[in-house]
Amino acid sequence: MNKQVSVLKPIFWCVLVAFQALAQSAVFPEKPIRIIVPFSPGGGTDLIARTLGNLMAVDLGQAVLVENKPGASTIIGTDALAKSAPDGYTMVIATIAHAVNPSIQAKLPYSQETAFAPVILIGRSPNVLVVVESSPYKSLQEVMNAAKSNPGKLSYASQGAGTSAHLAGELFNYMAKTDITHIPYKGAGPALTDLLGGQVDMMFATASAVGGFITAGKLRALAVTTSERSPTALLAKVPTVAESGLPGYVAESWYGFYVPAGTPEAIVQRLNASAKKAAQSDTFKQKIEKEGLMVSAGTPEAFDRYVKAEEVRWKNVVKSANIKAE
Repeated sequence: MNKQVSVLKPIFWCVLVAFQALAQSAVFPEKPIRIIVPFSPGGGTDLIARTLGNLMAVDLGQAVLVENKPGASTIIGTDALAKSAPDGYTMVIATIAHAVNPSIQAKLPYSQETAFAPVILIGRSPNVLVVVESSPYKSLQEVMNAAKSNPGKLSYASQGAGTSAHLAGELFNYMAKTDITHIPYKGAGPALTDLLGGQVDMMFATASAVGGFITAGKLRALAVTTSERSPTALLAKVPTVAESGLPGYVAESWYGFYVPAGTPEAIVQRLNASAKKAAQSDTFKQKIEKEGLMVSAGTPEAFDRYVKAEEVRWKNVVKSANIKAE
């Protein structure tokens, strides 16, 4: 009899834990949810997070608050998530930097493999090579010619080392055999401020960050970094980097939500459903998709597969282009 009880005891505890998790998820959320944005306010990632947060708040019945934690190529904000309770009340909006950091950082304060649980890939978008409207460069070919004639003289801004803008620029340098100086900032907002002010020559910016400036005539789009031209009206006539003189060049941005590992599956699915509803809404598409974002909004498993493939692809690029953390 005692032996039978000892066998049933672990089963009892497993059932109890599962029941408690189910009970928690049934009333989730009971308080505001926090989205960590690992960049400064004002950039494309911040805009996407705030737009989604406002829409998700309506669906979830609780406030969704955005907290900016910029620095260290998104590591500061990502580490804050890793140290958060696995209860669904804290998410991070991840970007390409999440997939690249393990390749360019000597040591991370968290385990890339075990610290996070994927929620959803919101969408993908091209980076756009932009210059101010008063710039003498009217095409990508003119930029390449100037860069080759004046090594180290031209500069490009990014929202931080290891971000999509940095990688797009270094991949360009590597493939075009140019030496355009990288100037990192703590977010797209400060980078765009200096670009508009003439402190840097260009930027491989996310389409969501620069769409408004392009429409307003303050920035000129020279090329998009995807393999095909953007289907959006804003960028449909902008050529790709590949067709502008650099065949084979591809570097896209993406955005997705993670929660801490150990978050109950039912809560992950609730957040996935809410984020999917928000991303597929007309409100979100009108504000974001017209600026270049192609909405994905699939399953947590699909997001996980996508990021793992990105990790492998960029690991090879980082090695071949000798990209270093700054």
